[in-house]
Amino acid sequence: MSKLPSPGGASGKNGMRTRNAVMVAFTLPVFLLYIFFFIVVMFLGVYYSMTNWTGISQTFDFIGLKNYATVLSDERFWQAIWFNIRYAIMLDIGVILISLLIALALNNLKGKTSTLFRSIFFIPAVLSLVTVGLIWNELFLRAFPPIGEALGIEWLSKSILGSPATAIFGILIVNLWQGCATPTVLLLAGLQSVPSDLYEAATIDGANAWQKFKNITVPFLIPIITMLVITTTKGGLTIFDYIQAMTAGGPAQSTEAIGILIYRHAMSEGKFAQSVAESMCLFVIVAIVSFLTIKISSKKEVGDDT
Repeated sequence: MSKLPSPGGASGKNGMRTRNAVMVAFTLPVFLLYIFFFIVVMFLGVYYSMTNWTGISQTFDFIGLKNYATVLSDERFWQAIWFNIRYAIMLDIGVILISLLIALALNNLKGKTSTLFRSIFFIPAVLSLVTVGLIWNELFLRAFPPIGEALGIEWLSKSILGSPATAIFGILIVNLWQGCATPTVLLLAGLQSVPSDLYEAATIDGANAWQKFKNITVPFLIPIITMLVITTTKGGLTIFDYIQAMTAGGPAQSTEAIGILIYRHAMSEGKFAQSVAESMCLFVIVAIVSFLTIKISSKKEVGDDT
């Protein structure tokens, strides 16, 4: 009487080897690209940050941590960091609140109406950052001031980008206009994933709309909000395109973000090695912020009793 082949026989082992080979074939190129374009580049950056290379000179010397000492004692660097911190906080609050409000509104729409408005709100996300910056720059400089003068509105009759006190808000408006598209779609997907049974049970228990939102909706959205906070904070700390297109760091260096400062040191002022050291400092700041955000928000997810 012949025996049936066992699941763990030669055919099973061959199938496992085939699956492993396919997995390696797909993941190895990505892994090699990650090592070359991130790990290797990062170590090269650390090395060049400890030299006096100008970016064009053929020779340079190793100077240790001198560039880092120069960066940490540079008032211009800390002013740029403070700008980015303020901008990132305002951007985080604006993106989360506006995207959540739009997602809640879209979640109450049904059928083709919901699809139409979802498509409309997502249109800004497909546009180039520089293109959007240049378009809004023209609106702030040429379109809005005549409207303000015609209506007798003093604050609208002047370009918001022309004052050191208000230029940051002009850039923020543009960033929010374009930056809320993807978060809205993600939050809408999160809202639609909440089981309706939970809302029905809460209604039976006498919970009002705010209690349902706080105790049911928010915990389900925490993983999405966490990701949005990390990506938005990173975007706020590394903002470059909008500023370069709209103000170039002005007026009077009031919008000189750390990205603009790094660009100027590397490309205009012959301080390439110092700009790399500034980039490394920025990398550490973004990593710390991301780590703290994950640690804090992980305690608020669905299923946690703490």
